[in-house]
Amino acid sequence: MKRIWIFGAGGVVALVLVAFGIVWFSPAAQDAVLRRVVAANVGVNDAVLAPGALHVVLCGTGSPMPDPERAQSCAAVYAGGKLFMVDAGLGGWDRLAAFQLPVGGITGVLITHFHSDHISGLPDIALNTWAAGRREALALYGPPGIEDVAAGFDLAYSHDDGYRIAHHGPDFFSEAGAQSRPIVVEVPDRDSAVTVFDEDGVKITAFRVSHEPVDPAYGYRIDYQGRSVVFSGDTGKDANIARFGVGADVIIHDALAPHMVALLEEGLAARGDRRAKVMHDIPDYHATPVEAAEVANQAGAKLLVYSHIVPRLPNALAHRVFLRGVSDVRPNGVMIGYDGLYLELSAGSDRIVQRDLR
Repeated sequence: MKRIWIFGAGGVVALVLVAFGIVWFSPAAQDAVLRRVVAANVGVNDAVLAPGALHVVLCGTGSPMPDPERAQSCAAVYAGGKLFMVDAGLGGWDRLAAFQLPVGGITGVLITHFHSDHISGLPDIALNTWAAGRREALALYGPPGIEDVAAGFDLAYSHDDGYRIAHHGPDFFSEAGAQSRPIVVEVPDRDSAVTVFDEDGVKITAFRVSHEPVDPAYGYRIDYQGRSVVFSGDTGKDANIARFGVGADVIIHDALAPHMVALLEEGLAARGDRRAKVMHDIPDYHATPVEAAEVANQAGAKLLVYSHIVPRLPNALAHRVFLRGVSDVRPNGVMIGYDGLYLELSAGSDRIVQRDLR
């Protein structure tokens, strides 16, 4: 029996080598293989378009600090036939493409504030939604100053847009689709919440959060058929998250672990690296994991998801250190978000279905 097994294994190896040789040297076989690869990678993950549910996909859970596992701030929310992006950090589009999510019908982008890691991916979102079928100007919602951001990107990419229209034709790349349409969201004070969008059962409200010296900085709440998700944007511990996020199903909250950042500051200072000052300064305008948990408890949120993770968490030990003290405050209903986390919140239910799109 042993000899038969060895002979059989050898035969399999020989067949594999023959098949490899055919593919390696035959253009027709190479094209056949590549067609299969293309077919597997150009499909659309249309589960997020299913009616009767609020769908949330995290496409960027990182920060300005380099992290190969996390794009910068980016989320996609599908509801009622609408698609809203919440922030558009660098690398977010790459994640959306990898997850094969439909984007041509994007309704708008909700910008929380103008730090680079929340707007640096806008050109990629603009180009690829344009190519995917968007024919109107890209709606950009944000605090006062969003008109400057829109005008700046439009100017910077005006030559590129012109080349693409000339190459592919205005029937494919509409001239209107090359533009941004800034929509200034004015939230007069910390006691106010302003309705940003209210159509087809999708309601979006904006409220102020604490991210000084950034002012104003906004959080957003999205409600649809009795389900809701709140995005904190970047903020320190802020009662407004609990106040305007009361009863939310999900709160997606930025989080910085100061005990870990302090170690980075110590290491950078020891070698004379001026970036130690950055590590020294940033803890005062981000909530800690424990503080975010306290806010989620006050809001009565079913699930707290950490995003805008600082610092990088390369392994299980780092995850454990990041969460130090959280279980004392909130033992359940908390998780570290990641690029590719998909949450489905069906109407008429209190369930939060989690899937991994990676």
